[in-house]
Amino acid sequence: MDFLHTDLETLHEQLVNKEITAVELAEATLSNIAATDDTYEAFITVMKDEALAEAKAIDEAGIDPDNILSGIPYGIKDNLVTKGVTTTAASKILQNFKPIYDATVIEKLRANGAVGVGKLNMDEFAMGSTSETSYYRKTKNAWDQTKVPGGSSGGSAVAVAAGQVPFALGTDTGGSIRQPAAFNGIVGMKPTYGRVSRWGVIAFASSLDQVGVFTRTVKDNARVLAVMAGQDEKDQTSSDIAVPDFTANLTGDIKGLKIAVPTEYFGAGINADVKATIKAGIAKLQELGAEVEEVSLPHTKYGVAAYYILGSAEASSNLQRFDGIRYGFRPEGVKNLDDLYVQTRSQGFGDEVKRRIMLGTYSLSAGTYDAFFKKAAQVRTLMNVDFQNVFAKYDLIIAPTTPNVAYNFGANEDDPEVTYMNDVLTIPVNMAGLPGMSVPAGFVNGLPVGMQFIANRFQEETIYRAAYAYEQATRLFEQVPGGTSNGCAEF
Repeated sequence: MDFLHTDLETLHEQLVNKEITAVELAEATLSNIAATDDTYEAFITVMKDEALAEAKAIDEAGIDPDNILSGIPYGIKDNLVTKGVTTTAASKILQNFKPIYDATVIEKLRANGAVGVGKLNMDEFAMGSTSETSYYRKTKNAWDQTKVPGGSSGGSAVAVAAGQVPFALGTDTGGSIRQPAAFNGIVGMKPTYGRVSRWGVIAFASSLDQVGVFTRTVKDNARVLAVMAGQDEKDQTSSDIAVPDFTANLTGDIKGLKIAVPTEYFGAGINADVKATIKAGIAKLQELGAEVEEVSLPHTKYGVAAYYILGSAEASSNLQRFDGIRYGFRPEGVKNLDDLYVQTRSQGFGDEVKRRIMLGTYSLSAGTYDAFFKKAAQVRTLMNVDFQNVFAKYDLIIAPTTPNVAYNFGANEDDPEVTYMNDVLTIPVNMAGLPGMSVPAGFVNGLPVGMQFIANRFQEETIYRAAYAYEQATRLFEQVPGGTSNGCAEF
């Protein structure tokens, strides 16, 4: 079984009507992963025994007719800890790490009957935009296996886009859900910072990381986020703002919705065909009744530089816990404690992780703190003010998700700065703690283009409302890998 032509509601009906059991669904999912994952390399660990045991327990208890996730399989990015299941964050340094507890989002999904089937590949410690920095595998784009899948949640995006699972979890620090969603032609939501608990996430940058979800359709995305969201006493940054019914306003009606289009998101460096595709998408939103105006977010140009200073500074602090003493990789033949630290990190971390630790440590040092970290924090504040000025007048911001479509493996390996710039359109959302979602907008040279919907804090409902109307008008989710044509979208 693949999940390319079905949705959560259909699967739920089949389970409730006993057309299929949870065990049969899990077995079919695992069989499909076994048959296809040599092509995509999306999974690091397949949780066969755990999945079948959970599915059997659900069948014995009976499918909950009021819970749409009861018996539904899903995939888990490998930086979300899972009790008793190897969790590596795609790093050698955690190659044998088996956590003793579940992340809060895993607890919530399990409590609602969802069945985790495996841990998905990613950039090491979520540091990267292509999933190429993984120690274990090189995940392939679902549409063209010669192209990168995006990152850092590349495995999660590909597993959904290739029909291996109906939904998957990811994390987004600077675009790591939205960018691979765009590259693989699916829906990827990064919620408001604080909307979903980060308890059990192996941290990259604690003030930027946020757990989110990949699906094929907007409504499925809204359903899963509603289960994941909410305050968690174990995460003091999680919000106590009530979680609404994200599906309540999925009517297709967006008449009068005020949409802002930032000029900075269509400037130099954005592929001309990508621009044309997104402008066609904006025209479709206008046709559906939205009011569209151009605006300016003047501090956008400083976003990438500020992000890599702040994110790397937090990473250098968070990753100091990996020392070879308590858990994870420990090198052989060390001479003393200092040597243990040096050899563990030298051998256990990949080049990109080392690069960011060094950058972060430098920017936090006494001689450079004011010149780098402090200024980057001030830029973050200015970027947030820019967004709030826009949201005082508008409901949504619409922009491209990425400057380009997916590109060849190794294209930027000699110049990491070029790869960093691929996040220029997604980073500002994380810097301001806003919700953002990528939705399929069309194709360029046979590869998917994503359109980004951005709203004010805790206004995910507005994103879902507009994205659903757009999705239903274009039906782009019906096009799957191997079955699309070249060129910009035609509606």
